[in-house]
Amino acid sequence: MSAPVRHRLRTRVLHWVTAVLVFATLLIGFAMTALLGPYSALLAVHMTLGAVILVIVAARIANRFTHRAPALPNTVPPAERVLVFGSEIAMYMVLVCQPLVGWAMVSASGRPVVLFGSWRLPRIAPFDADLYSILRQTHSVLAYTLVVLIAAHVSAVLLHTLTLRDGMLKRMTF
Repeated sequence: MSAPVRHRLRTRVLHWVTAVLVFATLLIGFAMTALLGPYSALLAVHMTLGAVILVIVAARIANRFTHRAPALPNTVPPAERVLVFGSEIAMYMVLVCQPLVGWAMVSASGRPVVLFGSWRLPRIAPFDADLYSILRQTHSVLAYTLVVLIAAHVSAVLLHTLTLRDGMLKRMTF
């Protein structure tokens, strides 16, 4: 088995910045729904982080199209390669859709979308209670979907790293 080839530095930085921001945003989102803390302050941070994640994920997608990922280790069979590719697409789709649905949800609630304490984004959905309800449910489903995708991603990397010892984690570490 050959030594693992790492992703480019930019790819690794974008990956770990995204991971930290998504984890923080999910925690804040779950705290908001459980009423653990001052809702308006949590919402302000949550919306700002969601917008930052959207920008970073757009950069990640552009980076992914312009820089090929290193080859997967030989321990990854063909069927698992399909799962790797599919889960990568699913993760990117959810990471793009989640902040857009959140933005539309806040727009439909009639509240302004405010980032960094003062920067107002335009509405992307009309004020509508029924639409707000649908978008809120969708935002929740996407959050749980994201948790499942992250759990599967981390589990697969740990399986390869701890059981197969094929250096899978080293591809994305520093």
